[in-house]
Amino acid sequence: MDMNRRHFFRVSGAGLAASSLVALGFSPTAAMAQTRNFKLARTTETRSTCPYCSVSCGLVIYTLGDKAKNVKSTIVHIEGDPDHPVNRGTLCPKGAGVMDMIQSPDRVKFPQVREAGSAEWKRISWEDALTRVATHMKADRDANLVKTVEKDGKTVTVNRWNTSAFLISSASSNESGYLSVKVARGLGMVALDTQARI
Repeated sequence: MDMNRRHFFRVSGAGLAASSLVALGFSPTAAMAQTRNFKLARTTETRSTCPYCSVSCGLVIYTLGDKAKNVKSTIVHIEGDPDHPVNRGTLCPKGAGVMDMIQSPDRVKFPQVREAGSAEWKRISWEDALTRVATHMKADRDANLVKTVEKDGKTVTVNRWNTSAFLISSASSNESGYLSVKVARGLGMVALDTQARI
């Protein structure tokens, strides 16, 4: 760039005037930044686990609400937990999309059942859903529980329930996973697993 003496003084003078105004506190960007609120300032921070796969990455969920009785909080932001030993704040694309899954209008929030021969799903209460599951489990266990087996000419008590399986959530804590295994083993289930590998 070809610059003469007069042009150099104009550019230098303009730069000096602008830097002087900034030094005196007349910076428009600083003024705009000061009036802008931090979007997570009034939120409540909750730690959770990603529900998608067996890695069990940690999440930090930010909710906004006044914490009044019978008022539901709204999730405004989800990010990876930087203090979590598994993911250290990073998330895969599925984990980064957890907020879209939670706020999806197509998300199933209530138990539904499709009767045999029907093409329609109907909504039922949680009590009815748990009663149906317990009834089907009891009928299957009563019909298929193996109480004893013959081994080396001796009758051995085994109490195995081989026709049902139990899958524990990857978002379960160690305590709830332990209790789930105790319940499943107490019923005689042999096939049980959890997605979590932590």
